[in-house]
Amino acid sequence: MASSKTVTFCQEILSQAGITVGGSAPGDILVHNDEFYGRVLAEGALGLGESYMDRWWDCEHLDEFIFRVVRNDLKKNVKLNWSMFSLLVREKLLNRQREKGPVKLVGSRHYETGNDLFQVMLDKRMTYTCGYWEGTDDLGQAQENKLDLVCRKIGLEPGMKVLDLGCGWGSFAKFAAEKYHVSVLGVSLAREQVALGQKMCEGLPVEIRFQDYRDVEGTFDRIVSIGMLEEVGPSNYRTLMQLIHDRMVDDGLCLLHTIGANLPNKKPDAWTDKYIFPGGVLPTISLLSASMEGLLMVEDWHNIGINYEKTLLAWHANFEAGWTKLEAKYGDRFYRMWRYYLLSMAGAFRARSNQLWQIVMSKKGVLGGYRAIR
Repeated sequence: MASSKTVTFCQEILSQAGITVGGSAPGDILVHNDEFYGRVLAEGALGLGESYMDRWWDCEHLDEFIFRVVRNDLKKNVKLNWSMFSLLVREKLLNRQREKGPVKLVGSRHYETGNDLFQVMLDKRMTYTCGYWEGTDDLGQAQENKLDLVCRKIGLEPGMKVLDLGCGWGSFAKFAAEKYHVSVLGVSLAREQVALGQKMCEGLPVEIRFQDYRDVEGTFDRIVSIGMLEEVGPSNYRTLMQLIHDRMVDDGLCLLHTIGANLPNKKPDAWTDKYIFPGGVLPTISLLSASMEGLLMVEDWHNIGINYEKTLLAWHANFEAGWTKLEAKYGDRFYRMWRYYLLSMAGAFRARSNQLWQIVMSKKGVLGGYRAIR
């Protein structure tokens, strides 16, 4: 049982964000176990997420709760605990993305959870990145808008060879081959994705390989990386940029589509690291720009992050609607974990804590200048 001082202290912190325990407003929470307070103080983000999974507290509008927590920077009132500190030390000393294994770990933990989960949650093209909601309220159309935006930004033309780094289930490859008549090589380290992606792209000039991006050979007219950079790790950014430089023709273009952080990731979110994206790190502008210097020129940097909240909420709505198809296999604890993941991410994007960047790069600069496309 938490002490009255601990309960009062935590409730006062929450009140700074307009959150009331036992209240009825969106974002208010209901605490079922008073040990929740001490657990969150001791374990931070990990304790907050795990205690939700353990049914110690509930919130009808979880995305609003996280939005208020993040927007009001409540974590500054909670000390960095030892487990989070040790995680930070390991990141510094061991370089968790140095070998090829950690990149594969992200795929095996997250993307290989089960194609059935993602088939319920995503659009028919299986596009697991931020949509572009200009002029639509339909998830499928928002994803096609995004895929077409990428194609237009890199100036796809019939007959071009395209490399898709971290291709997922091949949604971009399939779209680009169908709509722009190009050939695409996609690489991924998630076996479940590769197997289904190969089936989805049958009959098209698309090859989906189970392969590390660092092992790709040949040259390509265009290169895209849509949602892979978060898994690469800062220690490998330069390696990635060198590969893009070496694999792209002199007058080619590359587009990186990635979630981005406002500040360096000095305090990793221990819950996300443990349950969702082990080894994942969000890039910052400074880290990316340093890795590009001398290799690639930035032609355009477009922040479409305001679109991700709506995408995550659409995924959550699909997940809720299709849960009866998944419940027997995954169980209640997974349900609460996945709900927490989707809605907490939506809240973070609403708070503008996370960004979504589309960065267009060339090797030598586009002669006459690059025309930004929106």
